[in-house]
Amino acid sequence: MTAKISYADVEVGTELPAQTFPVTRDTLVRYAGASGDFNPIHWNEKFAKEVGLPDVIAHGMFTMAEAIRVVTDWTGDPGAVVEYGVRFTKPVVVPNDGQGAVIEVAGKVAAKLDDNTVRVDLTVTCAGQKVLGMSRAVVRLA
Repeated sequence: MTAKISYADVEVGTELPAQTFPVTRDTLVRYAGASGDFNPIHWNEKFAKEVGLPDVIAHGMFTMAEAIRVVTDWTGDPGAVVEYGVRFTKPVVVPNDGQGAVIEVAGKVAAKLDDNTVRVDLTVTCAGQKVLGMSRAVVRLA
C-alpha cells in the first residue's frame, strides 16, 4: 500500500477528519483477549476500585491504537506511519452503564519534514479530559 495523500497537497495546519471511538466493557474484554493483557484493572470493577481507580480503565495501548486510526484512515495506509509516540496523561474510565466511554481524536499537520514526511499532532480526549499528551506521529506521504 501507499499513502493516498500527496505531500505536495498538505500544508502545516491541515486538519485531519476528527473521529470518535466508543469503548465499552465488552471492548476491553475483547482487547484483553487479543493482547494477552488480563490485568484486572481493565475488567474487574471491584479490583480497580480497591487499587484506587475510579472504575475500570481502558488499556493504554488500546487508547493509543484507537488514536492513531485517525492518521491511518487519513493516509489510507497504516504502513505510512514511520514513528508514533504518546504520553499517558489520564486514564479512560469505562463505566458499566451500557454506554461506556468515548475517545475523541483530532489531528493536525504540525510540520512538513524531509523525505515526504509530515508530523501530525493528535489531541485525544475522553469526557473533556486529555488522556494522551505529546501524541505525535511522523507519516510518509505519497
